[in-house]
Amino acid sequence: MTVLSASEPSRDCPLCPRLHDFIAEWRQREPSWFNAPVPTFLPPGGEDTVRLLIVGLAPGLRGANRTGRPFTGDYAGDLLYSTLIAHGFARGEFKARPDDGLELVGTAITNAVRCVPPENKPVGAEITTCRTFLVSTIARFPNLRAVLALGSIAHQSTVRALGGRVAAYPFKHGGQLPAGGITLFSSYHCSRYNTNTGVLTEDMFVRVFGDIVAFLET
Repeated sequence: MTVLSASEPSRDCPLCPRLHDFIAEWRQREPSWFNAPVPTFLPPGGEDTVRLLIVGLAPGLRGANRTGRPFTGDYAGDLLYSTLIAHGFARGEFKARPDDGLELVGTAITNAVRCVPPENKPVGAEITTCRTFLVSTIARFPNLRAVLALGSIAHQSTVRALGGRVAAYPFKHGGQLPAGGITLFSSYHCSRYNTNTGVLTEDMFVRVFGDIVAFLET
């Protein structure tokens, strides 16, 4: 069976052979890791409560690929979840493991590509193939008002998933554009590389979430 549902790949999804083979290799090397397509992280209130969807690029090898929860186990999650908690989009304490009890509030988190890619770099065909799951994920949430895309690749895939043309929705940090019946926000990815090099500062990231809070309150 290829998929568990229209929006979640099966554990052994074969649609991207390179990614399938890479995961199979890591299952041999680290059998205790999750090593599978990482499912969307949902709030306990269910799909109807989701007003904000966050879209990352892909699971990190020793992050979500290891733990099975988006942005869990690497630096990007430290910044993302602390910011979510501070703005009321999550509650609890983030301890970088999937059993830490942290819960999302009105928010869901997914990735444009569900499987870990070699060197953290999915190729175009993989992004396109996995977009079918992103389209279906967006459709799961009847009360969705905003999507935050982290990084230009996630932004472009989200634009396409919403039926838009990338040229009409250029990526810009802090961007806010109506698209496909929702509002698309964009930020540089909260990776350690981006923060270490100053491409993204914590203040820049926080301001994006401030904009999202203001939008959702209208």
